[in-house]
Amino acid sequence: MDTARTLSANLASLLRREHSALGAFLVALADFDRRRAWMTLGHASLFAYLHRELRLSKAAAQYRKVAAELIQEVPAVGDALGEGRLCLTSIVEAARVVTAQNWETVLPRFFGLSRREAMEVVAELQPHPGPPTRTIVSPVRTAPSEVAAGPASAVPPLPLEAGAAGPAGNRPSGSSSELTEREVNTSTPTHRPAEVVPLTADLRRFHLTVSDRFLEKLQAAKDALSHARPGATEEELLEAGLDLLLEKAAKRKGLVAKPRKTPRAAKCDHIPAHVKRAVMERDGGRCQFRLPSGEICGSTHQLEFDHIEPVALGGASTVENVRIACKRHNIISARRVFGDGWMDRYAPGKASLPAETG
Repeated sequence: MDTARTLSANLASLLRREHSALGAFLVALADFDRRRAWMTLGHASLFAYLHRELRLSKAAAQYRKVAAELIQEVPAVGDALGEGRLCLTSIVEAARVVTAQNWETVLPRFFGLSRREAMEVVAELQPHPGPPTRTIVSPVRTAPSEVAAGPASAVPPLPLEAGAAGPAGNRPSGSSSELTEREVNTSTPTHRPAEVVPLTADLRRFHLTVSDRFLEKLQAAKDALSHARPGATEEELLEAGLDLLLEKAAKRKGLVAKPRKTPRAAKCDHIPAHVKRAVMERDGGRCQFRLPSGEICGSTHQLEFDHIEPVALGGASTVENVRIACKRHNIISARRVFGDGWMDRYAPGKASLPAETG
């Protein structure tokens, strides 16, 4: 029976071959473009050849077109793609700043990055010349007859004050209805992550769909703080709210500004605040579960305190015996010790580990 390690080794081998084949294809495509061979075949452009002759989707054709053009200017790009150091989806961003003159220092900055991460590098190297600071609010409305037919094209939103040139925080405060200058938008609401677009090294455009209830609370917060923080922008108000949430979460983890000098006596299954505080500081607020590669998980999502030696087996709630683990890896650790049969009573169907043989 194949073990998980054997299956993983096979996948790693196939991945290396995939990277190598992609690199070879793009190098050949660069030469094909250099010779304008697509014109000989009757196509108007390399993109048209990729889309119509090779039947690639428009997005796939665009990625490969940009990569082929960049390889002609910087041949090292082909090697990086073939070795898997450079991701094809980030090539569009890299092509905006990588040149024949700077590639030795700039190209390595894109190695191993996703397209979103590559956008952040571009924003640092090529900042937006005039990053916008206005807040834009538009309603999302869906007619019942349009749901079945599919989403319609979104109408561009209007700024909170038509023609306003300054920050949103300079607007006079009022009721929630005064926050918006509404325009019909017939696109169907979808649950997607908030859109974040890098503008400069430290500025991002943040696009988030919210409810009227959220806008009412935002306006109420602005009114409540109108004396303490007059003219506060939406960003400043939201950041203040996030600071309160993070402060509350830090207290739960024992990261308080003025900890008790003499910790209370704790039960064996209770982790004292001073232990939580020391563990959070030591582990940097990241999951410490070790992956097969030897690296730690490093996740910051759904973190929990995990006893390395379980309390049920005599483990103590000490700094040395407690670590940070994400919820999934905490369950995996417990399953390794107590088995799936026992753990299914507490976490049925979650993070089940197949038995590895051989």
